[in-house]
Amino acid sequence: MKHIYPWQKSDMERLRDLRKRPPHAILFKGKSGIGKFDLAMNFAQSLLCQQPDEAELACGKCPSCHWFEHQSHPDFRLLQPEALSLNGQESESGKKPSKLISVEQVRSLADFVGLSAHQGGRRVIVIHPAEAMNTNAANALLKNLEEPPLGVLFILVSHRPQQLLPTIRSRCLSFAVSAPDAASAARWLKEQGVKNPADALAASGFAPLLAVQQDQQLGSEEREKLLRAVRQPVALDVFSLAESMQKIEQVLVVQWLQQWSYDLNAMKLAGRLRYHPGEEAAIRKLVESVEPLNLARLQKLLLTAKREAHHTLNPKLFFESLLLVYRRLMLE
Repeated sequence: MKHIYPWQKSDMERLRDLRKRPPHAILFKGKSGIGKFDLAMNFAQSLLCQQPDEAELACGKCPSCHWFEHQSHPDFRLLQPEALSLNGQESESGKKPSKLISVEQVRSLADFVGLSAHQGGRRVIVIHPAEAMNTNAANALLKNLEEPPLGVLFILVSHRPQQLLPTIRSRCLSFAVSAPDAASAARWLKEQGVKNPADALAASGFAPLLAVQQDQQLGSEEREKLLRAVRQPVALDVFSLAESMQKIEQVLVVQWLQQWSYDLNAMKLAGRLRYHPGEEAAIRKLVESVEPLNLARLQKLLLTAKREAHHTLNPKLFFESLLLVYRRLMLE
């Protein structure tokens, strides 16, 4: 059975109540990096388990749990983009793995939902992330939700539920996954070997799973390099920094700059920080002479850059442009 995170105990209790009369579709929603997918998989496994424990969690020992953990359960299907399934590896065709859930994937469920359950109970389908369905895939799924097959439970997991078709949202029971409290998340991060849990949690936007991922990647060191540079816009060597950043995912760098920009605004307007708790003195000094309008312009620029970051052909030029505008706005 997948790990149940400390901050998910209340969510599992709420789900336990749903076992008595489960709907035909549930929408797990919440921000990315808080463990929604693992929660959905835990719930799916518990529904299929032959011998759930007193808390109605999966036993992890019965044949059903064995099949589930080896991704071979006859009454379970997981739909997710090829990019997630391959975990960064190349597809058999040699093409870049798709980040979308295709209509063919949804249509492939036809035989599954049309058959009776192998164990005579329910069947479960997890779709993650649900907003990755293209338009045709979403419409194909809608047909199943409008005429739900008997004994089939659809679990949709979404970071951005507003991107789903309203007709899909209306046919799902909405289940808001709890955001982790800072104390339990920080304790968990410490157990995972994260050196500065509070700082890592803040830098990730209070998404513990993302905090672990960032701590394990080179990007964490590169983030510190970026922050050291933007602390001193007068001495900022735009071209050198852009060259050193060009191999990092553009969206991630923009996200770091957005968090920095958020805290510049928060300090200027309200005297508080969210993402960089250890930088209070530096940020307070930095924003003293900066016009609030320029900080607002910076946030708007980064919002546009976040959308463009997915399609840039020249990362170096992209970063140069961003950093030049940053330096100008901070020094005007």
